[in-house]
Amino acid sequence: MELTHFNEAGRAHMVDVSNKQDTCRVAVAVGRVGMLPSTLALVKDGLIGKGDVLGVAQVAAVMGAKSTWQMIPMCHPLLLTGINVEFSLDEDDSGIDITASVKTTGKTGVEMEALTAVSVAALTIYDMCKAVDKGMVIESVTLVEKSGGKSGTYRRTAKVKGGE
Repeated sequence: MELTHFNEAGRAHMVDVSNKQDTCRVAVAVGRVGMLPSTLALVKDGLIGKGDVLGVAQVAAVMGAKSTWQMIPMCHPLLLTGINVEFSLDEDDSGIDITASVKTTGKTGVEMEALTAVSVAALTIYDMCKAVDKGMVIESVTLVEKSGGKSGTYRRTAKVKGGE
């Protein structure tokens, strides 16, 4: 396995993908925001003062995925063809589980976009709830699946807390 983001001189560069085949590419990432049970109840009941936490986090996740290339220096700007973000309230373990699925047809994968979507959703949840719970924990942001391209399909087999 060789790292591809370095040129012959050992300097970082954006990989040239112009000769790669266009394929359908999908990536799924998960993450979690752990919080106090009272904070989770406020989110569930729509009583956080800043507004609809999950609605805002969903829009933020989509915006984050679309902007990944502007934040991660060696990422290519991609024409994303689908972004889906889902939230699950875990009352037993007091947290919000986040799943993001990102799709494109192109020359490079969307793993970073899926991971960014989850991360931005988690950060937005934190931002919207921090007035009542500064001790929230963003955790387990993980790629769980990717398909397409030369390397084929990857599925994480190890269990991820709060994820798949």
